[in-house]
Amino acid sequence: MAARDPIGSFVRHLTASLHDDTFVRLLLTSPSAGNVERITGRLVEVHDGTVLSLTAREAKRDLTRNIALEETESWLRAQVPAHFKGALLETTARNWQLTAGRRGDPRLVSHRPTATQAPARTHDRAKQTLLGEAASPWLTALGICDQVGRVRPSMADKHRQIGRFLEIVSHLARDCGWTEGAAPVEPLAIADMGCGKGYLTFGVWHLFNRVLQRPANVIGIETRADLVKQTNEVAQSIGAEGLRFVQGTIADAELPAADALIALHACNTATDDALRRGIASGARLVVVSPCCHQELRPQLGRPEPFAAVLEHGIMAERFSEWLTDGLRALHLEAAGYTTKVIEFVASEHTPRNLLIAGIRRERSDRDSRAGEAADRLKAFFGIGRLAMDGEFQ
Repeated sequence: MAARDPIGSFVRHLTASLHDDTFVRLLLTSPSAGNVERITGRLVEVHDGTVLSLTAREAKRDLTRNIALEETESWLRAQVPAHFKGALLETTARNWQLTAGRRGDPRLVSHRPTATQAPARTHDRAKQTLLGEAASPWLTALGICDQVGRVRPSMADKHRQIGRFLEIVSHLARDCGWTEGAAPVEPLAIADMGCGKGYLTFGVWHLFNRVLQRPANVIGIETRADLVKQTNEVAQSIGAEGLRFVQGTIADAELPAADALIALHACNTATDDALRRGIASGARLVVVSPCCHQELRPQLGRPEPFAAVLEHGIMAERFSEWLTDGLRALHLEAAGYTTKVIEFVASEHTPRNLLIAGIRRERSDRDSRAGEAADRLKAFFGIGRLAMDGEFQ
């Protein structure tokens, strides 16, 4: 039986859920006008009690404010239906959906709950900022989240990887002077080499354009034409201005001069191709996460006192990976970069969890000491020429 006062009933269900600990989420949709596309509400604990934290999503930013629980009813009545025609209340008991009928009259329907536990009320600003409501369109379009914005269980590791990567890049961006709210003369140019399905490419575009509010043109390079087509369609569908994907290889793709170059999980010497491209373009920031270390292993000698350890195949293989990436970091140093080697994601979530980041020094004089250290390491372990040699010198 339809409610005689759908809006009043919706408000009463909301008020009850706020006080009986069944509240999960509030969502206002179908705006009548203005820049706000939707508003999401969640409960958070602050120093003086529990509040309803409201995040208004606009095309290029999120705006967040908190209201006291006793103000919720009056606030909601001011929003619906004057500014929003649709509303969804999720509770652990039932979900309540308010919609506009054909003649504009409000209708209230209920569904079985999609959540059986109320979420934590922590005020996790970093998580909300980096992968908040503004990220929902591309996370959903790429299959990481479902239609109501929840992370799909099968994509939890990928979501965690994206969040960790954006956290790292946000710190590196600050180290580069790309601080929030600064007004650059022109957009930054960022290239993601070997971008695959574009998960991190979309993430980087989102971080700079929506979170840091630093306009950036982001280009994803991928060899597979079907993935290029798919990611371009997603970018167009969500109105991602300044984001595009082109077909090409890391070694040979045409690139504009880049402020930042990224290559994650590029196989074998493709990582070295990416480092070479970044250095040659004068990129301020170079970030790589190596994968499939194959080149150095056959050349690895067994000098004392390492011989007793390196006679074990698995240990020689893993040591080759560490030595390869250590040499890459030294080559970046030699080319005028300050380097950091960071754990990307905890090892239980991915076997490839090392990230090498280089920030070009203001005086990008080449560091002969780093180059000499790399040469000594190679000589000690009997390593001949590698793909990374020469290009960085």
